[in-house]
Amino acid sequence: MEFLSSNQHTLVYNVLSFGTAVMFGAFVYFLTQIKSVREEYRSGVAVSAVVVGIAGYHYYRIWSGFSVGEMNEGYRYADWLITVPLLIVELLIVLGVASALRKNLMWKLVPASILMIGLGYPGEISNSTGTKWVFWIMAIIPFVYILYVLYGQLQEAQKRETGAVATSIKNATLVLLSTWCVYPIAYLFPIFDAESGTLETLRQVGYTFADITAKGLYGLMILSIAKARSTESKSSS
Repeated sequence: MEFLSSNQHTLVYNVLSFGTAVMFGAFVYFLTQIKSVREEYRSGVAVSAVVVGIAGYHYYRIWSGFSVGEMNEGYRYADWLITVPLLIVELLIVLGVASALRKNLMWKLVPASILMIGLGYPGEISNSTGTKWVFWIMAIIPFVYILYVLYGQLQEAQKRETGAVATSIKNATLVLLSTWCVYPIAYLFPIFDAESGTLETLRQVGYTFADITAKGLYGLMILSIAKARSTESKSSS
């Protein structure tokens, strides 16, 4: 990261520090909220805690490395390789998808997410523009497939729900779509100017705030759905 200016370096350092703090803070918060929802939804909230806990560890490693002049993107991809499948699992749990359908979707979406991350990494670390484009195109195929399926499940869930549950699902849909679209855009920045400190700063800041939103804020959306469902179940019992 020698090509970053002093101000750019400080900004990335502070953003990585902020990301680390948010992830660990969210981890503690989600742990305290597990018993605030009905038993059938607790595993979804627990998965949210696991996701931000894993992300907090990897952000600490990225932040620590960056402080001594190193940027190991492998930590990001190791984090995504674990947490993205878990994000899919936690959503399917709280959406109330039937057990058989949930298992079927998991068998499709989890391998697709692993394929997406695995295909993205070679392009991320390559210095060749052509290689970056090839792996970006390959990774975008499972990316679009995952978003398409999850969006469909969110829409179906929203149709069959009312009140607070429907509102929470709508919010989760907005978070999912707006956040996930940041990643493939930020991925392309080095293609346009590999030596630009400005673009690299934007890429690191973009990745970090997308992660905070996709894990922390998304986890809050999952918790909101679980709480709304729990309240609804109490009212009907």
